[in-house]
Amino acid sequence: MTREEAEFILGAAGEVEDERFPLLEAAIACAIHDSPFRDAEPVRVVAAEGVRRLRDRLRNERSDDALTETLASDLRLNGDLLRFDDPANTDVIDVIERRRGLSAALAVFYIHIGREAGLVVQGVDFPGHFLVRVQTGEGPVAIDPFSEGRVVMPSELTRRALRAGLTPHVADRLDVLMAPVSDRQTLIRMQNILFIRAIQAGEFEAAERSAVRRALLEPHDHRPWLDVAQARERQGALAGALAALDRARGLNAAEGVVHTAHDRLRMRLN
Repeated sequence: MTREEAEFILGAAGEVEDERFPLLEAAIACAIHDSPFRDAEPVRVVAAEGVRRLRDRLRNERSDDALTETLASDLRLNGDLLRFDDPANTDVIDVIERRRGLSAALAVFYIHIGREAGLVVQGVDFPGHFLVRVQTGEGPVAIDPFSEGRVVMPSELTRRALRAGLTPHVADRLDVLMAPVSDRQTLIRMQNILFIRAIQAGEFEAAERSAVRRALLEPHDHRPWLDVAQARERQGALAGALAALDRARGLNAAEGVVHTAHDRLRMRLN
């Protein structure tokens, strides 16, 4: 698959309703867009194997236990403690090859495999650490895909929220702490992580690619185009940066912010 073909897939995914969002295929397209011409079939093969194993486990195990045992034990998918900042940790092709990744990337497999086996599984954009929410007979359970699918108890959720800076009256509300996000937002979080790290590392082409993916996944949001403009400007591509700002302005962005940036770049071009 080429980068252009990946952009076509992401653009199509960006136009569908959240309920029909193709999480696994969109995640594969994100990976290919960043590094084209790789074989993504192992990702699909492992996912299919995970569905088969999970269905077998669900005959005798609780839904949350079966899911974590399938993903963390059978498929050996866990967090990467040694190379936490490695971009490969957000790339689902690399994650399957290494069996290591960040929480949001691992969550793609928890969500996809769980749903294909009939479970209600959703992502939780918890402050500082992505979690997975699984519906059980006793109610929703939060599990941490980075830590071998360990169940995160309500008291620990509150402690984590307080450490992340949430106020006590918010940190005590499990309905807020465990609020699910869409599959689209799961992938967008991964691209946000890549953008921030690439900007900090001075890898502005990689930053631009991650911002473009966000723009494709969320076509009505002007903010990714502002990040595209920033990344292009840092590369010296001022005309391209202006084009990105024009895209943001076309999406009814905050006119003052875009207008100021547009004028500044125009002055640099002149």
